[in-house]
Amino acid sequence: MTAFARESSNTEQGTLTVELRTVNHRYLDCTFKLPDSLRALEPNLRERAGKKLARGKVDCFVRVQQGPERGTTLSINEDNLKALADASRQVAAVFEVNQPTALDVLHFPGVCSPPEQSEEALQRAVTELYSAALDTLAANRAREGEKLASLIRERIDQVAKEVAVTRERIPVLQQQQRDKVIARIEDLDADVDQGRLEQELVYMAQKSDVDEELDRLDAHVTEVRRILDKGGPCGRRLDFLMQELNREANTLSSKSTSSSTTQSSVELKVLIEQMREQIQNIE
Repeated sequence: MTAFARESSNTEQGTLTVELRTVNHRYLDCTFKLPDSLRALEPNLRERAGKKLARGKVDCFVRVQQGPERGTTLSINEDNLKALADASRQVAAVFEVNQPTALDVLHFPGVCSPPEQSEEALQRAVTELYSAALDTLAANRAREGEKLASLIRERIDQVAKEVAVTRERIPVLQQQQRDKVIARIEDLDADVDQGRLEQELVYMAQKSDVDEELDRLDAHVTEVRRILDKGGPCGRRLDFLMQELNREANTLSSKSTSSSTTQSSVELKVLIEQMREQIQNIE
């Protein structure tokens, strides 16, 4: 299910930003882009996502932007500075090289460093912000899910109406088919074994009988409504029901003996395909 959430917070470590983006996926697949200092958090963040989300491809971006006051505050290691000065004088005495400039000294490893930050405090702040972003993401997905459920209910109601219309039409079509065969035989003015004729008419009626298909379509419609009313993650179950609905619609089409029944089966397949596309977005 497609959704987006962003949370930001100003902390002692700087400005923290957590972004979450989700798109459709059969399973839960999480990808994290974290600063090196926060790599250890990934298992914990992945576990939290699994508790909130059932499926979907989730991309998580975490950024830590230090404030300007932190960027201008540096700490000088006096011991390392003195050791560097002594070493520079010894080298200069032997090789007669120029003394390093102040900027060269600042670039030397261990002499200058930004103020120490508490990794535990930073990780705790990121975890809290990530949890807030997950809550926002879940709420956004829930709202989208309600809209999608409403669309699916509209389509499934149309499926139920189409099935009901087809059920009412079938006896009339079967009678018309029977009358048409009898009329043709009468036009031929031929001697016909009435017993054999009745057998053939019964066989023809059985061949075009779609009561079982219509009953299964009604059962699947009822199950779709029950799942939507129940709520919670239901995308996979609904996807399976769409396959079953489509199978019955295909059988209805193959048994069709009139253009009206064929048209009904086509309309059913259109509605089922529309629902199937929406269900791909449901958790």
